[in-house]
Amino acid sequence: QVQLVESGGGLVQAGGSLRLSCAASGRTFSAYHMGWFRQAPGKERELVARISGSGGYAYYADSVKGRFTISRDNAENMVYLQMNSLKPEDTADYYCAAVAVGGRSYSRARDYNYWGQGTQVTVSS
Repeated sequence: QVQLVESGGGLVQAGGSLRLSCAASGRTFSAYHMGWFRQAPGKERELVARISGSGGYAYYADSVKGRFTISRDNAENMVYLQMNSLKPEDTADYYCAAVAVGGRSYSRARDYNYWGQGTQVTVSS
């Protein structure tokens, strides 16, 4: 069982930066593949970035590549999403998600079975 708690959302102007944090409870945090998803009003939840259990592999959606960075600290049971050069279209609720390493896919929301409560990010133009 893994419990996830996000923090760090807020209101920022276009071009600004925010750092989202996700604190995970439970043991063997490195045994979980972690993802950051977002969901804007009226839209489906989409994968923003994901990172392997060891932190050695990361994937980014094309829409955030070069602007966002996902990282993790397995000693502290934390995963982060550094968001730079934010755009109004980045406005959404952002969710941290976890799934045990070993699955066939990590790209879809339904691939993950542990979720945080979400943190809101609003980017003004």
